[in-house]
Amino acid sequence: MSATEMLHRMVGIDMPKFSLGEIFILEAEFFICLYEELKDIFRAQYKNYFKLMRFNTEKEDAMLEANFLRFVINDILVSEEYSLEGIAYYTQIPEDVICDVVAGNNSAPSLQLTKKIIDLHRSVRPTLYRETMKKIVAQYLISE
Repeated sequence: MSATEMLHRMVGIDMPKFSLGEIFILEAEFFICLYEELKDIFRAQYKNYFKLMRFNTEKEDAMLEANFLRFVINDILVSEEYSLEGIAYYTQIPEDVICDVVAGNNSAPSLQLTKKIIDLHRSVRPTLYRETMKKIVAQYLISE
C-alpha cells in the first residue's frame, strides 16, 4: 500500500481530486516526515553510543544521515523475515550493493534503492509505519 493510499484510508482524503504533481508533492512530504521520524527512532537506539562518543546533536545527525539506509536494512535483518539474499531478491539489486550499504562502504545509495528498501521495511514493520503516519497526520492537523 502506498503512502497516499494510507493517507486516504486514515483521514479520508479523496486522492482522485489531486493532480499527479500534487500526489508527488504529498508523497515527498510524507517521505521527509517519515525520514525524520525513523531518524529519531534510530537516535534513541544509539543513544548510549552517542553518549559514549560524546556526540553533540550535529554529529549525531551526521552519523544518522550517513548510515540511515544501513540502519533500515539492519532493522529488516533483525526481524529475521529477510536475509541479505532475500533483500537483494526483493529489491532486484545485486547482493554486493546491499552488502556495501550494510558494511558502510556506500553511504550514498541511489534513491531507487532507498525507496525499495523503505518499501520492504514498511512490509516488515507495518505497525511502525501506521503509527508514524498517524503521528504525521496529527501534526499537520494541529499545525493548521
